[in-house]
Amino acid sequence: MTPDPTHARDEVLRRVQGEFLEMPGLRVTEPQAQRLWGLDRDSCKALLGQLVDAHFLFQTRDGAFMRVEHPTPLKAELKRTGKIAAV
Repeated sequence: MTPDPTHARDEVLRRVQGEFLEMPGLRVTEPQAQRLWGLDRDSCKALLGQLVDAHFLFQTRDGAFMRVEHPTPLKAELKRTGKIAAV
């Protein structure tokens, strides 16, 4: 019986997501991800692309991948003083 490739792919996907969740601030380049998770270039590129498309990861300007953080927005309030600033 041969392993189901879809099952294996889903398992790697869950493992990668789990590592990003367990290590806040984790930042990896594609070559680092290949070594870390034992993936070939094409599989790693596809997996990272899938996680970017799902808005789980984003790619930095220098090509590294990091988890998307969803901060709680702060509500700013402006106090009205009734005064007009002098120009």
